[in-house]
Amino acid sequence: MADGIKPQPGIMDIALYEGGVSHLDGVSNVLKLSSNENPLGPSDAAKEAFSRAVHQLHRYPSTDHAGLRTAIGDVWGVDPDRVICGVGSDEILHFMCQCYVGPGDEVIHTEHGFAIYRIATLAAGGTPVEVRERERVTDVDAILEACNDRTKLVFIANPNNPTGTMIGQSELARLAEGLPSQAILVLDGAYAEYVDAYDAGLALVEARNNVIMTRTFSKIYGLGGMRVGWGYGPREIIEVMNRIRGPFNMSSAALAAAEAAVRDTDYTEKCRVDNARMREWMATALAELGVPSDTSTANFVLARFADETEADACDDALRKAGIIVRKVAGYKLPHCLRITVGDESACRRVVHAVAQFKGAVK
Repeated sequence: MADGIKPQPGIMDIALYEGGVSHLDGVSNVLKLSSNENPLGPSDAAKEAFSRAVHQLHRYPSTDHAGLRTAIGDVWGVDPDRVICGVGSDEILHFMCQCYVGPGDEVIHTEHGFAIYRIATLAAGGTPVEVRERERVTDVDAILEACNDRTKLVFIANPNNPTGTMIGQSELARLAEGLPSQAILVLDGAYAEYVDAYDAGLALVEARNNVIMTRTFSKIYGLGGMRVGWGYGPREIIEVMNRIRGPFNMSSAALAAAEAAVRDTDYTEKCRVDNARMREWMATALAELGVPSDTSTANFVLARFADETEADACDDALRKAGIIVRKVAGYKLPHCLRITVGDESACRRVVHAVAQFKGAVK
C-alpha cells in the first residue's frame, strides 16, 4: 500500500474474523454444533415464502420493509414505525456505532460479550471499554462504575453469548436508570425467544428514551443464511439510523421469508419448547460426567473443563467423532467449549462422545 494511503484509526486493531469450522477432512456425517443454528431449520411457511420470492428476483426489494415491520409489530406488540430492519442484528449494532460513536467516545461491553461490540466500536473510531463479569454474569455495578462523560453506548446481550446467562428485568432497569445522560443502552436479544415469557427489554424500551433492543432471525427462526435482524427503540434513534441505512439493504427473498417466519408463532413455540427440553437434558448429562455449565437461557451450553488443556483435548476427541463445537478462548474462556443444542440424536451423540473422552464408557 502506498505510504500516504491509510485506513481510519481503529480499523487495523480489528482482527480478521475467523468463522467456525463447518467440515472435517475425511469425516462424513459431520455434526455441526458450533454456530447456534436451529437444528429444525426454518418453518415450512418461511420456506414457501422464499420459494415464491424467486419469481420477483428482477425487481428491487421494498425500501421501507413495511411488510416485515408490520408483521413484527403484530406478533411482538411494537409500533412498526419504530422498527428498523438490517442484515442480521449485526448491521443494527454497526448502525448504532456509526451514528453515535466517534474518536474520543467510549463504548462499554462485558468481558465475555459478543465480539461484534468491540469490532463495531473500533470501526467507528471509538474506544471499546471492557468491564468484568461476576462468575460469567453481567455485573451492572461494574458497568455503572465504568461509565463517564465519554460513554456513548453500553452493549448488553441478554441472554449473553457465549455464556448463556442473563440478568433480570430489575437489573436491566437499574442499569438504564444509572447511565449518564448522553449514553444509550443497547439490549442485544439474539436469543430472547428461547426464554419463556421474556420481552427482550421491550417494556424498558417503551418506558425510556435511552434504550434500544435488537433481535435476529438467525437463531430460533432458522434463517441464519438469509441474514435478517431488526431493532426497536425511541423514534428519534430509529430515524437517525434510517438516515445511514442503505435503501435496499434487505433482499426481497429475505424479507418474505422473515415475514412468514415471524408470523408462524406455533412453529416458533415448538422450537423453544424442544430446545428447552434438550438443553436441560444435555446440560444434566454433561454435569454427571464432570463437565458443569451455568444454567443456560439460550440454545447452547457453555461446558466448563478443568483447564484449557482438557478443553482442547475434548475438542479434539469430539472432532474425531465427527462433532464440531466452538472453542471460546477468544472470549477469555479457554477452559470452555460452547455446544449448540441440537435435536435429540445430536445431543445424545455429543454426550456419548464426551463420556468416551472422560472414560465413562468404552
